[in-house]
Amino acid sequence: MSRTTRAAFSIPKIVATSSLPTSRYPKRTTVPIHTQIQRRAMAAGVPSESALEQASPSQSASFSSLGIKNTSINEAAGVQLTEDQRVLLFAGNPTLKHFSLWSPSASFIDPITKAEGAGKYKAQWYGLPAVFDPIRIVSHKVRSGGNPIELELKNAYTVKMVKKEQIIDSVVRIHVGQDGKIDKVEDRWNDKLPEGVIIDAFRKLNAITVPALVKVPKTEEEDMKMKAEREKQE
Repeated sequence: MSRTTRAAFSIPKIVATSSLPTSRYPKRTTVPIHTQIQRRAMAAGVPSESALEQASPSQSASFSSLGIKNTSINEAAGVQLTEDQRVLLFAGNPTLKHFSLWSPSASFIDPITKAEGAGKYKAQWYGLPAVFDPIRIVSHKVRSGGNPIELELKNAYTVKMVKKEQIIDSVVRIHVGQDGKIDKVEDRWNDKLPEGVIIDAFRKLNAITVPALVKVPKTEEEDMKMKAEREKQE
């Protein structure tokens, strides 16, 4: 996502992403709220249950309708995700349907990227298959079901041609807007995001150059062809 964890969430980095061996969590940032949300959470900006019923994108979205294969999610003791929250935590192999869960103005932030807006954050996710072999989820655990949703994620990345595996530990934070859609995903490597003028400029530059190099499908037909090609590599 970063580009690494994105497999993602996922997501999306799941949230997208994108970290599951025994139990499979829908990958980067992922990615990205239905059961009962405690009233006290509303003070922190979590949409109410009634608001979710009216506006939640996952009212009509489900694992099956979005084509999400990995549906097993590990939750820390005391954490109980709603069905909508589970859908927001979709994992890698992104499609246009997955991004219907994201706000068009959402942002994806990791140590090397600050992608704001659909054109930029989609490119970050679609660019993963061009750089990495299928990303393997080593482990994951949802440690908070509030807003943001917090996920501890360990992904194994193998750069194509190099064939050397790199393990990255992340804490992924998925912020949900009042409309129930993903508003921001933070992929924090080792639970940190470097700050500063120089690193911020580099991240924004990366967010601009990647969309120029990565193809993002414009139609569902084109999207499904790209998805089929990715799955051949798995």
